[in-house]
Amino acid sequence: MATLREIRRRIASIENISKVTDAMRVVAAARLRRAQENILATRPFAEKFNTILGHLIAQIENPSHPLLESRELKRVCLISVSADRGLCGSFNSNIIRTTTQRAQHYQEQGVEVMVICAGRRTRDYFARRDYNVIAEYVNIFRQLAFETAVEIVEEFEHLYRDKQVDRVEVIYNDFRSAILQVVLVEQLLPLTPEVPTGDELFLDYLYEPGQEAIFQSVLAKHLNMQMWKVLLDSNAAEQAARMVAMENATRNAKELIDDLIIQRNRARQTQITTEISEIVSGAAALEG
Repeated sequence: MATLREIRRRIASIENISKVTDAMRVVAAARLRRAQENILATRPFAEKFNTILGHLIAQIENPSHPLLESRELKRVCLISVSADRGLCGSFNSNIIRTTTQRAQHYQEQGVEVMVICAGRRTRDYFARRDYNVIAEYVNIFRQLAFETAVEIVEEFEHLYRDKQVDRVEVIYNDFRSAILQVVLVEQLLPLTPEVPTGDELFLDYLYEPGQEAIFQSVLAKHLNMQMWKVLLDSNAAEQAARMVAMENATRNAKELIDDLIIQRNRARQTQITTEISEIVSGAAALEG
């Protein structure tokens, strides 16, 4: 059984840890609020961007563009988006597991797999194993910028244009709420925008200078906006996961402290009882 001094030391140590985890929870909650505002402001624009692109493809006869070209699948590029830091529950492990499963799925079909790592955690995992990591972007979430999304898009877009890869997919955590983040696998290339159906297809849009010119302009910016949305989603999901993880850690620390306090009281009671028994025995021996 642990001594009274050891129990006191453990209580003091866990109290210090609980202060740290509670401070991290507060910081994550503040960052989550800003990240949530950013992604909620970006989503409508990105969704409308995709809608307009789908409408243009539906209206233009035989639209042609290298990024719309579907080819026989021989090489695939997976973009794995994780966090740069840990202490966020299963956030990073879910991304790594899904990326690994996706890579194995293609390898079993004889398809060559290339990996682009966005985030230190995926970089550290895949760089130490037998994976073809062609690019890595670490510490990008310290000061997240739109230029980072553009840089990532340029990295895999030229591979697709040069026919070095036949498909590009991104794997990331989609932010749904503070307690729910879902791992998604989305295809970026070849582009497959959702074509409107029914009455939505015949909305009376007027395009200036023309449908073809607008189509080329929108298509060039579409990937940048989608990649930016992915990074914002992942950032918000990371802060939410860290906030929940630190809240659970703080609560577990307090429960552990309560258990240790009970042990401390029992140890003190045993010590006091032992001392009283020794005093009584000593007094009885002197009288005898």
